[in-house]
Amino acid sequence: MEVSRRKFLTLAGTSAATVTMLSPLEAFYAKVARGEMPTSSGYGKLQEKLPLNAAELPGNLRNRAILKLPRTFNYTAFSITGEQMDDGFTVPQGHDGMAAFPGANKTTILVRNHELGTSSGNPVSGDIRYSTGAQGGTSTLVVGANRRLINHFNSIAGTIRNCAGGPTPWRTWITCEETFSTSTNTTGISTETVRHGYNFEVIADANSGLVIPVALRDMGRFNHEAVAVDPKTGYVYETEDRGDSCFYRFVPNVKPTKVGDLAQGGTLYALKVTGINNFALNTTNNPAQGGQPGLVKVDQTLPVEWVKIDNPDPDQDTVRSEAQSKGAATFFRGEGAWYGNGLVYFVATQGGPPVSSASNARGNGQVWAYDPAREEITLVVEASPSGAFLQAPDNIVVAPFGDLFLCEDGSGTDYIVGVNKKGEVYQFAMNNIGSGEFAGACFSADGRTLFVNIQSPGITFAIFGPWNRRR
Repeated sequence: MEVSRRKFLTLAGTSAATVTMLSPLEAFYAKVARGEMPTSSGYGKLQEKLPLNAAELPGNLRNRAILKLPRTFNYTAFSITGEQMDDGFTVPQGHDGMAAFPGANKTTILVRNHELGTSSGNPVSGDIRYSTGAQGGTSTLVVGANRRLINHFNSIAGTIRNCAGGPTPWRTWITCEETFSTSTNTTGISTETVRHGYNFEVIADANSGLVIPVALRDMGRFNHEAVAVDPKTGYVYETEDRGDSCFYRFVPNVKPTKVGDLAQGGTLYALKVTGINNFALNTTNNPAQGGQPGLVKVDQTLPVEWVKIDNPDPDQDTVRSEAQSKGAATFFRGEGAWYGNGLVYFVATQGGPPVSSASNARGNGQVWAYDPAREEITLVVEASPSGAFLQAPDNIVVAPFGDLFLCEDGSGTDYIVGVNKKGEVYQFAMNNIGSGEFAGACFSADGRTLFVNIQSPGITFAIFGPWNRRR
């Protein structure tokens, strides 16, 4: 995946739904039309770097430059799959979505997903489980101000394919099951079928141990990916990883302020473009899905409304079909979501016009922004059909200093890509040890450290340097 074919379009505006927010992208596209490369050197050329704690790592990683970073940045690596944890278990595999919370004495508490099914070499272990036949879940890490690991332990167990999720303003992590399946729960001589496809809430606490898993059924049973919480209302916005996915809003019965409030239930809705039924196919701009390239243009704003889901916890995978029967819009594989700048950003990882006219041709990615104040969505990113642009965007985070960081999950060498306020693209980090997606990008509360995972072989990093330097 060479740099020359990895030009990435995105938006890192600092205000919501304004011309100022979108004008950098307009300038960006003008440059593209002229054949120019709208990139920035960012923080400088990437170079191989050993982690500062290299001597502490397992033998197969001890002398390896795991990441490429700008010269002025460094990192530590920790909580690697197979290592011993403080609860006596080994670190599970499949590191994925993650969030950072402030802890005592300048520590950071990370809650991290593990995207595992019903069999794996390094499962999420523990006696308090949602299902004995499922091996996914979350782990919790406590990291010191020196960016060294203090302790780590499993925090929810017995779930399936915990892919992404999202932090809440009340210091919890919502972990999402990317599945619509069942497993078995065997206790003694009895075996029962356990339904999956739910969200679960995990408190960010350095001493929580394993929490009791409570399925948030009113938030929907479907192929979940990520959530983003609007702190003003407590509404939870949800993405769905399917080719014809919808974008959802969960309105809790009580405005949530603490762990457990979401379990009191609420109402699920799906987004619909106002006045247009079945606009869904067209949001992809993909002829293979009945759309048309360029039908929805970058910067174009569309008014939206919400249709109610009457059966959020179905026996069959029907939440999105019910939504679409009521005119809901669809997006090509909803993935990462993040609240920032008064907007909810969400990713359609294979949206956009495809490179060919094949019936199964996929695009290279879109990013949408929903404005809850104006009830509008805007297409703010659409990758080139040639593959010279963004490929397979996944987790997304808005940095405290205004830039946007996006984790690639493509077919080759993956990068963390940054975009400055001018809309200029730069590569910030590269996986230097083979194919393995970046996931779980999040910043510490003080904005000084970027935490991120490589899913395979399963490593968590703390990256730091002169973030405020001109890019």
